[in-house]
Amino acid sequence: MAAAWAWRRPCGEAMSGRGVWLRARARLRRFPAALAACGDQAAAYGRCVAAAAAGPAELRRDACLEEFQALRECFARAAKATPK
Repeated sequence: MAAAWAWRRPCGEAMSGRGVWLRARARLRRFPAALAACGDQAAAYGRCVAAAAAGPAELRRDACLEEFQALRECFARAAKATPK
């Protein structure tokens, strides 16, 4: 049964590389600043989703597409403007 863990790589060898995780963490650290810069768009999207989901009707796909695209564009602008 000792061979059950033999497929794992030794500690010194990483499959995907440490740089991938460092870049992902760096992007996540910039997210709060991007979110703060897009507060109006996030609030508009949230209001739209809440209104579309209210009542007995189900939330339809693309019901708030315009608001979502505005939020997405704002995030993209904020991500470019935020120093790395």
